Amino acid sequence: MRRIDAIGIAIGVFVAGGIIYIILQVAGLDSLEAGIWSQALLVGGLLGWVLTYLFRVATKNMTYNQQVEDYKEAVLQKRLESMTPEELAKLQEEVEQEKQSKT
Repeated sequence: MRRIDAIGIAIGVFVAGGIIYIILQVAGLDSLEAGIWSQALLVGGLLGWVLTYLFRVATKNMTYNQQVEDYKEAVLQKRLESMTPEELAKLQEEVEQEKQSKT
């Protein structure tokens, strides 16, 4: 996320809080109650967002982790493509021996 995106999101949240406040006042709440409820809704939304972030961290379902996995797969694929048939056969033998030793 770029800095301008973060600034835009912050301004958007600020404006959304003001809009919610105005809507609650139009709905009949006095200014104190409208302020409390608009803050409660914004804090609830923030906590919800933080919880989704923590869930993505715990499940390692984040953009950075996916990029690292894609990079590792690409490096391995490149190495396999550059190997000679003899090297591939030797690697296959090593994999088979490793499988047999684990069982």
